[in-house]
Amino acid sequence: MGKKGWFDSEAFYAALDGVRRGRNLNWKQVAAQSGVAASTLTRMAQGKRPDVDGLAALCAWSGLNADEFVRSDEEKPSVETLAMISTYLRGDRNLSPEAAKALDEVVKAMYDRLRKT
Repeated sequence: MGKKGWFDSEAFYAALDGVRRGRNLNWKQVAAQSGVAASTLTRMAQGKRPDVDGLAALCAWSGLNADEFVRSDEEKPSVETLAMISTYLRGDRNLSPEAAKALDEVVKAMYDRLRKT
C-alpha cells in the first residue's frame, strides 16, 4: 500500500499571497499574469484546491514548488522552518539588511510564543 498524501492548498494559497504581496499586485493582476481564471483564485481563497492546470500555471508564474506543499502521514526530514524564513527574509531585495534582521527577530519571537509544546 502506498503512502497517503495530500496537497496543502491552504499553505499554497498563503505562499501565493506572499508572492502577490511581494510583487505589489492585486489578485486580478495575478490572474492576468498567470493565465489562471480569477474564479480559480476566488475558489482557492475559499479553501478549494486548484485544478492541475491551474496549479501548474500558478507554480510557473510564482516560482513556488508544488512539492513543498505535498503532505504525508509519514514525516519526511525537512529543513527547520525558522531557518528557511530567515534565509528568505535576508535574501529579500525589498528589505534592507536592518529591516530583514528586525523582521526575522519578530518572526522568531512569535514562533517561540505560538509553537506547540
